[in-house]
Amino acid sequence: MTITDSARYDIYDPDLYVDGPIHEIFAELRRTQPVYWQEMPGEPGYWAVMKHADLAHVARHPDLFSAEVGGVILEDQPPERLEQSRNMLLMMDPPRHTAYRRPLVDSFKARVIARMEDQIRAICRDIFDQVGRSEVEFVHDVAGLLPSRVVGELVGIPREDWSQIRKWAEESTSSQDPDLAASDSYAQTGMTDMAMYAMAFAAKRRGEEPREDLASLILAGNFGDGPMSDIEFASFFVQLVTAGNDTTKTMLSSGLQALLDHPDQMAELREDRRLLASTVEEILRWANPLHYFRRTATADTELRGVQIRAGEKVAMWYTSANRDEDVFSDPQAFDIHRHPNPHLSFGIAQHFCLGVHLARLEGRAFFDELLGRYPEIRQTGDAVRIRSNLNNGLKTLPVRLG
Repeated sequence: MTITDSARYDIYDPDLYVDGPIHEIFAELRRTQPVYWQEMPGEPGYWAVMKHADLAHVARHPDLFSAEVGGVILEDQPPERLEQSRNMLLMMDPPRHTAYRRPLVDSFKARVIARMEDQIRAICRDIFDQVGRSEVEFVHDVAGLLPSRVVGELVGIPREDWSQIRKWAEESTSSQDPDLAASDSYAQTGMTDMAMYAMAFAAKRRGEEPREDLASLILAGNFGDGPMSDIEFASFFVQLVTAGNDTTKTMLSSGLQALLDHPDQMAELREDRRLLASTVEEILRWANPLHYFRRTATADTELRGVQIRAGEKVAMWYTSANRDEDVFSDPQAFDIHRHPNPHLSFGIAQHFCLGVHLARLEGRAFFDELLGRYPEIRQTGDAVRIRSNLNNGLKTLPVRLG
């Protein structure tokens, strides 16, 4: 691709991401237009924030850049849909965000999540027992199974519903891909179906004795004005389960592809498992599961000399910030030794991912058990990416596990 100073890029176009993240374009924009105006079909465009420091600035000022006013996806939602979505933690601003997050923090602390390691490793081994030594489609038949079981057990979702929940989670983040989107014409059908399931789930669980799981904790919690309603729980459930399923599946499958593409580093990891933690962090930087989250300006402001007006959309472009030359040395290189690694794949500030310790543990345990089980892992065909400007992931990765 030849880039000229006068070139304009349609970084909104989902087709542009089918062959992989457009890192060459992002690098050019970081140099020339780090706060970049992008038009959108049929509605107002947005400011794409490409630099690490600027993204952090936006995230740290929810008073100026709101998640609640317009939501976190680029497309404007119908008012009733937006109102329902505001019960998701990721679409709340302080102080409401603080009130809803506080009762859950203890359940996601590092020392609490660490107690799940044996359970997570047992799930990994069980998955590999089922797969055996065979040729598989790794994204759905291997990587997707771990987070659906972990989240299912953590929340208390009946086992027979895990596969359906996983399908809804994928539909809700991959609606721009005709192979993955729900057949219904409305793009967020998977999210709607999951919310309806969650309301029925909450109503049933309220009539039962509390259990030792996250659903009981949430239903019994005080979230500022008392317990959640079933509608509020449904939105909360959708975010928790979707993030726990789809982004972790993407981390595991994209992580394997990165290692397969860098066999010398995979061999080094096999020899020295002390590199697992830094490997997982580099996978998260290199192949962050989501390209962006949106904010909406609440007042006229300025970012890197660009005037942003109240009501305009602002997109925090993680895929660009994670390769910012001002922060990372040799940012286009995959390096499992990278340290420090201040990637932004878990967000920053108030919306820093609640499940960060769980995701990291799943990544370390999964790759440790995978490499321990299979002395040879070989890609047997082309990987296919999701058509999406939001979901930075694979929909198929054929491999031979032997």
